[in-house]
Amino acid sequence: MTLTTTLVPAEPAPRRSALSEPDRPPAPASPPVAAGRAGPRQGRDGFVDAIRALGIVAVVALHWLMVEATWDGSTLRVGNALGHGAGWTVTWLQTLPLLFLAAGAAAAYRSSRTLGLPGRWWRALGGSVLGAARPVVVLLGVWALAVVAMLAVGVPDDAVRRLARMVPQPLWFLGVWVVLVALAPLLQRAWRRWRWGAAGVVVALPLAVDALRFGAGIDGPAWANVLLAWAVPFGAGVAYATDRRDGRRAVPNGRSLLVTGALTALAGAALLIAVGPYPVSLIGMPGAEISNLAPPTAPVVLHAVAMVCLALAARPVLARWAEGAGRTVVRPLAQRSMTVYLWHLTAMFAVVGMVLLGFGQSLPDAWSADWWASRPVWFGAGLLVLAGLVRVFGRFEASRAGTTDAPTGTEPVGAS
Repeated sequence: MTLTTTLVPAEPAPRRSALSEPDRPPAPASPPVAAGRAGPRQGRDGFVDAIRALGIVAVVALHWLMVEATWDGSTLRVGNALGHGAGWTVTWLQTLPLLFLAAGAAAAYRSSRTLGLPGRWWRALGGSVLGAARPVVVLLGVWALAVVAMLAVGVPDDAVRRLARMVPQPLWFLGVWVVLVALAPLLQRAWRRWRWGAAGVVVALPLAVDALRFGAGIDGPAWANVLLAWAVPFGAGVAYATDRRDGRRAVPNGRSLLVTGALTALAGAALLIAVGPYPVSLIGMPGAEISNLAPPTAPVVLHAVAMVCLALAARPVLARWAEGAGRTVVRPLAQRSMTVYLWHLTAMFAVVGMVLLGFGQSLPDAWSADWWASRPVWFGAGLLVLAGLVRVFGRFEASRAGTTDAPTGTEPVGAS
């Protein structure tokens, strides 16, 4: 789940996706690059493209791995394959922090170009929200028709209700994105003025909320962490992009310190789980008293810090990959990442329905030999269905060049 730039072309622009190749940005407005220091050259940020693509792919893969469903002819039972055995270890690979890191970077690039023009910033934000809303409305409209159709052909009410409740679940990301993007100029000013002091406050806030929840038994503020926890990777993206736009070194202090920071954060998360009330899974599991995601807990915040550090440490490699061998993966995802995110659960439901209802077969037990043997076919079928859905509904992600964008979009930047 990021922003593209609003540009006024000299002549009517051809119709294309707001997530496709953007125009080059104007020169940084503030602050000026120090004398004797080369300013940033203009182009795309391959690193942001790469982490967005990897984040989307990992989210899809994780959700498709979670599938556990049975159908007895009248009742649909849904579980979570990652809730068995050592399946929880896979949840530590969840990449939501990467998506928020990319979203923060894109928001900061745009904020830099609207510096001193608050009216333009808010108009651009409004256009972004409207642009993101269109594919969401299409998704909900299609599913409203699908619900009517399923009930008409005799699919039991309980099964239809379960599916209808699961489809909009990914939309929480968009709500958090809207609020954080609106706060991006404030985060950018705070980073420019207070640097690591501002970063420390952003990290400390969700940890303090969690301490109140589990240390003092004050549950009231806990749901504020839905915003505060994801502000950590988002704010890191803002800081990263702000420094690049300002001509500063984008990844200070070297990769060794970043890797050390990542390992320290992961160790802290593991320690909290070992001695605290937190479950080992970083996502919610059926029957668990506490979910580490609803609302996000301290281990999730520390995991996000670790993911950000590792991503920044790998920045040169990821940027080269996105601009070279990975281009064939990164570019299509950049153009249709919003569509992939919105429709990947629908693709999964279609495959499950075909197996359970169309073929009358049951899904293999999670982590069994049959389960492992069927994974290539499972993912292959899901990709085929998802590709078809993207081809049909991707057009709703397209817009006039430079007029709208989406939280999973691309952004032009100055490369350091």
